[in-house]
Amino acid sequence: MRNIVTSAAFAAGLMATAASPAFAATELTMYYPVAVGGPLTSVIDGMIEGFEAENPDVKVNAIYAGNYDDTRLRAVSAIKSGDPAQLSVMFSIDVYDLIEQDLIVPFDDVVKTAEDKEWLKSFYPALMANGEVDGKTWGIPFQRSTIVMYYNKDMFREAGLDPEMPPQTWEELVSTGKALSKDGKWGLMVPSTGYPYWMFQCFAIQNGKELMSADGTETYFNDPAVVEALEFWRGLATEEKIMPEGTIEWGTLRQAFVQGQTAMMWHSTGNLSAVKREAQFDFGVAMLPKHKQPGSPTGGGNFYLFKDSTDEQKEASLALIKYMTAPERAAEWSIATGYVGVTPDAYETDVLKAYVADFPPALVARDQLEVSVAEFSTYDTARVREGLNNAIQAALTGEKTPEEALGDAQSEAERLLRAFH
Repeated sequence: MRNIVTSAAFAAGLMATAASPAFAATELTMYYPVAVGGPLTSVIDGMIEGFEAENPDVKVNAIYAGNYDDTRLRAVSAIKSGDPAQLSVMFSIDVYDLIEQDLIVPFDDVVKTAEDKEWLKSFYPALMANGEVDGKTWGIPFQRSTIVMYYNKDMFREAGLDPEMPPQTWEELVSTGKALSKDGKWGLMVPSTGYPYWMFQCFAIQNGKELMSADGTETYFNDPAVVEALEFWRGLATEEKIMPEGTIEWGTLRQAFVQGQTAMMWHSTGNLSAVKREAQFDFGVAMLPKHKQPGSPTGGGNFYLFKDSTDEQKEASLALIKYMTAPERAAEWSIATGYVGVTPDAYETDVLKAYVADFPPALVARDQLEVSVAEFSTYDTARVREGLNNAIQAALTGEKTPEEALGDAQSEAERLLRAFH
């Protein structure tokens, strides 16, 4: 948490304030989450210090607020208590709820110059998909990801598999997983707590079906292809025996992988730098295997501008967001975390060029954007998503069949979304 201004530059700004209201200090509060491993708050603090040094008339209180859900609750609670933040990094999929609650403004209403308008076009289109609603841009990509497959090359070698040939199809995933499942170790783990809907979206996309409509008013949970996708996920444990039965914890899976409990795991690319630091074995990163088609949802957090702020605060917030998404900072953030550099220009920086030349796995999530789709998001998204999460876990634990569980979730989603048709 940064709530103390220490720089001499800002002190100079305060002195200028007394002399001229035109240079009055603008104070911003920004909430942000960290959903993956590593001491990332220090990286954010460094970015804020750099911004304040270049903008001594702006003070930024950057507050780490926990995971994505914690951050949304804290930011919205602050607004409703009369002590609002001016900007925040929150789930990219929160956009419909934030619009519905009339809490945010579109960036289109804040950008003024031709340069700013070009900046809005500078991000990877796949990362902009969740933030664009009704022709306006409500969210700007910051800590964005796709789901990738991490695999232990040493375990591949021990099993007689080519460590440079990770599975590329569902069929190869099963056969490879069977070769690796032995001696108390699993071939594959896919997390099913935390964000089960996100992992399930991979299976559904690969089986040729989106989970929701583009306008966020419909879901397709009981589509036969979606049901088949959940049957396949459950069958990896119950039939193929390459994965533990029941649920697998999001928060501890990375440790399970680096400890050698599983040869392959699906997880956010936001964990890449942590795996790189912690793994004591040769590992690889691959795009997810395809079935009818390849694919992964994007994921992660976007910047939002809150409505209840002055024009000066909105202008300063925009400047901060532009600073934190500039190619140099996007490259720094990508290297520190494993998240995708949010613009093509980030990959043209010398520092990221050198990094990916030495560590090619850092390009996998970016390259996968070519086959990625928007993360699952609808109106009333928290309750719709919760119903889907419960259905997935009920199926994975054997409480319900995939068809029963997804049928129930679809009925509840239709009830919740009826008001938005």
